Amino acid sequence: MLRGAFIGFGNVAAKGHLPGWQSRNDVTIVAATDALSTRRDAFLEACPKGRWYENADDLLAGETLDFVDICTPPSSHAALIKRALDADLHVLCEKPLVTRLADAQFVAAASASAGRVVYTVHNWLKAPICLKISALIAEGAVGSIRSIRWRTLRTQPAVAFVSEGGANWRVDPAIAGGGILFDHGWHALYCIARWAGAPRGIAAMLERRRFREWPLEDTATVALDLISGTGQVYLTWAGEERANDIEIEGDQGHVSVANDRVVLRTSSGERHWSGPPSLSEGSHHRDWFVGVAEDFSVAATAGDKGNLEEAVLCARLIDLAQRSSAAGGVRLSIDD
Repeated sequence: MLRGAFIGFGNVAAKGHLPGWQSRNDVTIVAATDALSTRRDAFLEACPKGRWYENADDLLAGETLDFVDICTPPSSHAALIKRALDADLHVLCEKPLVTRLADAQFVAAASASAGRVVYTVHNWLKAPICLKISALIAEGAVGSIRSIRWRTLRTQPAVAFVSEGGANWRVDPAIAGGGILFDHGWHALYCIARWAGAPRGIAAMLERRRFREWPLEDTATVALDLISGTGQVYLTWAGEERANDIEIEGDQGHVSVANDRVVLRTSSGERHWSGPPSLSEGSHHRDWFVGVAEDFSVAATAGDKGNLEEAVLCARLIDLAQRSSAAGGVRLSIDD
């Protein structure tokens, strides 16, 4: 039985993570803390046997734990991960893992030194649609991947849980690290890397198309050099609808995704699958988290570092994308 505690208990913890943990019989959540004391009642109502702490230091000192689940705003992640590792705990952390490449490298070194697992919530890989894509690629249905096109349309950023009168931290670059590239681009990058391998180069343009009052991008256009082809990622908070589209072209077949439908086209014909919910439906993804929890439990037992390497890659690619955009969209190598 793994004993865990929440550091941060906002919407994603309450509506996504906690129900996922409670569906397992090998994990028990025993405590939580949040900078907003108003979250105390919500936690104790959902977890009556749990204990509430006023801050992370008191929680780490007061409980015997195996892991912490960090669901705080991104700028706090690196310091909280270090404190948890110093307490000899495994760490599950919401994405983005950190907001700076240097912090990602620091976390990786600290994890190795402590001998504990740091695992980022890459939950889109557990969506039914993405599971089907992964299975089709693994079985060779599309052959060698030549191109991946990913499009995420939103009409605005998701609203984070804040105190009365507080601002949405997602539009504060000091807290979020950046705009839609960190928020949705992180998902696109780890999915593409899982399907096609680590990109070798990147070029990006980050723009403010609608929300010009915010000091971060609401739209990102990213070009990736893949091992055997190209990738194109388009992300926007300035869309007229919520939608996600994915197209993967291989030398043996083509996969397309629109809403909750997956279509495979090969020389043998077409095959269709329905994989609800669509990638654009909701934001807490309780069902997707169940798969993340399973993989984290296995990783914590076996000491697997693959997820952390994937997260460090995402941090590196986003750092390069920001640098590319600042230089006018020049291509940068992953080795730069």
